[in-house]
Formats: sequence, structure tokens, C-alpha cells
Amino acid sequence: HLSPDQYVRSDALSSLAEIGKTQNHTARVTPPDKAGEWLPWVHIAIGNLKAFLLGTYHGVSSGYLQEYLNEFCYRFNRRAWEAELPSRLLNACLCHTQIKLKIV
Repeated sequence: HLSPDQYVRSDALSSLAEIGKTQNHTARVTPPDKAGEWLPWVHIAIGNLKAFLLGTYHGVSSGYLQEYLNEFCYRFNRRAWEAELPSRLLNACLCHTQIKLKIV
């Protein structure tokens, strides 16, 4: 979904070589000694993921790994919304349709 004149920068993953056929693609490998300088958030995110998995679940099952990662990404992407949570919860409660339970 990239426009033909789109400039793309990525790592040198071989599967991304196709991008260079239609876009202006620059691939570069991060040298190990520059990783902290070029990618500071990568180390923070990985550390947060490890703390989340060990603190919340006390381990990880390979069968549910994708679900664990999905939940971490959801929480990580919304970490700055903490002040909005009460109003969002109230809005969800007011806008939700009532569920009628059938007691048998």
C-alpha cells in the first residue's frame, strides 16, 4: 500500500528486497555497537515485555504466545491514556446495550 514515490527505510531483511523494485528503498543493518544509540526504544520495549510476561503470567506457554504479545502491544500502545480511562469506561457503560439473561 505504498505510493510509488514513497521513500522507505528498513533493516536488510531479505524479504524486504521486493520493496526496492517499486519504491526508493534504503536498507541498513544496525551494527551491534550502535544498537543502543539508533534503537533506544527497542531495548526498553523488550525489557517491558519480559517484565510483563514474568510479572503477570509467571511464564509463557508457546501455544498462547501470540495472544500474550497482542495484549502487551495493546497495553503498551495505550500507556499514555491512563488519565482517560475513567471517562472511557463510563462512556462504554452508557453506550452499551443491555444484555438480557435468561435464567433457566
